[in-house]
Amino acid sequence: MQLTHSPRLSPLSLMLRLAFAGAALSSSITYAADAEPLKNDATLPTVTVSGKTEANSYAVKRTSTATKTDTALRDTPQTITVINEALIKDQAMQSMADVARYVPGIGMANGEGNRDAPIFRGSTNASGDFYIDGVRDDVEYYRDLYNAERVEALTGPNAMIFGRGGSGGIINRVSKQANWLTTRAVDLTLGSYSNRRLTADVGQAINDTVAFRVTGLVEDSEGYQRNFSLKRSGINPTLAIRPAKGASIVLGYEHFEDKRTADRGVPSYLGQPLDVPVNTFFGDASGDSRPTRLQSDAVSSVIDYDFGNGVHISNKTRYTDYDKLYQNYNAGAINLKTNLVPISAYNNHQWRKNLFNQTDVNFDINSGDIKHRILVGMELGQQDTDYLRKTGLFSNNATSINVPLASPDGALPVNYVLGGSNSDRDGSSSARIAGFYAQDQIILSPQWQFIAGLRFDSFKLDYRNNRPNGVLSLLSAPASLSSKDNLVSPRVGIIYKPVEAVSLYANYSVASFPRGGDQLSSLSSINQALKPEKFINYELGGKWEINPDLMATVALYRLNRNNVAVVNPATGIADQLVDGQRTNGIEIGISGNVTKEWSINGGYAHQDAKLLATASATALNGATVGGVPKDTFALWNRYNVTPAMGAGLGVIYRSDIFASTSNTVTLPAYTRIDAALFYTINSNFKLQLNVENLTDKKYYAFANGDNNITPGSPRAYRVSLHANF
Repeated sequence: MQLTHSPRLSPLSLMLRLAFAGAALSSSITYAADAEPLKNDATLPTVTVSGKTEANSYAVKRTSTATKTDTALRDTPQTITVINEALIKDQAMQSMADVARYVPGIGMANGEGNRDAPIFRGSTNASGDFYIDGVRDDVEYYRDLYNAERVEALTGPNAMIFGRGGSGGIINRVSKQANWLTTRAVDLTLGSYSNRRLTADVGQAINDTVAFRVTGLVEDSEGYQRNFSLKRSGINPTLAIRPAKGASIVLGYEHFEDKRTADRGVPSYLGQPLDVPVNTFFGDASGDSRPTRLQSDAVSSVIDYDFGNGVHISNKTRYTDYDKLYQNYNAGAINLKTNLVPISAYNNHQWRKNLFNQTDVNFDINSGDIKHRILVGMELGQQDTDYLRKTGLFSNNATSINVPLASPDGALPVNYVLGGSNSDRDGSSSARIAGFYAQDQIILSPQWQFIAGLRFDSFKLDYRNNRPNGVLSLLSAPASLSSKDNLVSPRVGIIYKPVEAVSLYANYSVASFPRGGDQLSSLSSINQALKPEKFINYELGGKWEINPDLMATVALYRLNRNNVAVVNPATGIADQLVDGQRTNGIEIGISGNVTKEWSINGGYAHQDAKLLATASATALNGATVGGVPKDTFALWNRYNVTPAMGAGLGVIYRSDIFASTSNTVTLPAYTRIDAALFYTINSNFKLQLNVENLTDKKYYAFANGDNNITPGSPRAYRVSLHANF
């Protein structure tokens, strides 16, 4: 079978318009020549600078992601967890699931075995809430960390900065870029289940004006699941240029490929995950029958100019071409009388081209003792996507086949047909985005700070069904659909600092979700005229720098989900909007250095996520949101016993969770222990051993419905050699 890609116009014309628009905005702004820059923590250039720390330190003091201005973490009225490169290396992290384990308030779902699927504060359907260097990266795939300097997880809506979505938070990767520092690093990892991974990072200043950096990845691994394989590769060169004093240009390109076998886990039995060996597969276990692959190419540019006196302008452009295919088998509910399991199959191909341009202008205004840091900006974007989904037909043209529970992984000949089920589609969508925003960070006194911002987004989505006269549900589908939403996203925060090291804050923020859905493919003749879903967050919190390199945080919040479409008794269709969900919670975090030898990172979260209305027969009023635990706790420690020897110990606890809003299947609570040993051979070589699930605990990591439940990894070892020259 061959999947074909429908043709699409080149985005060159829009790219030119975006570039001219950014230049026009840059040239049309007048600045006050006598404006004084803010002092100390109030000096807010837009570059991200975390300061020099020890090589093993987890401490991060500043970020520019949450406000688009370089701001101290303690002066940002929002929960932010930063996983820096030292922590990534110490835990041998390779994926977003690895990152989320130690971030309070964020969990992961199964993602149908083909994508990252985080759950932020009980808000599901978040596969589009990923960013790289502050620019949207929203295709469904598994992201790697080979080129990440750090990962920033923001919980709570912040559409004022990021635009649509981000209903419960976002995850942003800060990439490694050329910076005039000499870098020569190679990391080799070998581990259980034939884990074989090599990364490289090479950077060099050519002269005072030009520098380059190249990061790369090659991986060829297997896994604890039956016949699982993973092949990843990536290369990301960047070039930095200083054309004049105060000016900088960074140009980048990334080619990334991820090829793996899809595994959707095990079904449930009597309200619990089916107790079978962790490598049991349901469906045709041969790897070539269930491929998942992604290929992406991205080109980016960042142009910065510092005019002095607190005036700074930045323009970012990123164009990405994604090609994503996955094909999988899906187990259904077990027949208790016959001990048979129904297996269905489908494949899905998505082609997407994203083009985004952001222009940000920062300037300071001082009015006596009151200091303002002003941000004004514009984001323009275009997302063109083609979708092709086909259903697998088994013998007798059936969309499912029953297999014995005792041997669920035999050969299953299947033919993929467009129109085999109501979920199939052959369509294309085009989204046009124009966002305008303004923000003021105000220092009223040494004790009081205030932040207020407002964003307006014009979001237009056109969807075309390429088979309006096709079969099944496509027979009566309209040839084209369209929606246009004007999204208004406010944010207000106030900070009180009784002493310099402590800040107490209150924050209010709003995010909206247009009816195109997480991947812009859910528009229908019913929902195209409905208001966007709205997420409203109320948050109280505090941050305490216990010492200069150790910060503790606490946040209490309420997140309301409004404008949820449910079935209207009068019409029998989902056109009635209700206040559909509420999450109340608390998040406690700690990160940094307790002492020079002891580094720590982790936190605790309590979440109470409930439906406030009946959305369907399996999502009743009062139900607990699936995949959201009441309590999670994670704490990682590294202690350097000697300058050459160190040890790490991590504990992860998660309480029971429901597999879905049906609340009929429960994934049991578990506690997992991880460990590590570190040895510095000399100034150039370091050796590291990581043990995941030290006690070999059998547990279930996450789910995607009642019958797609992923068992966690058994005990696994990774040995890494870090070389620096």
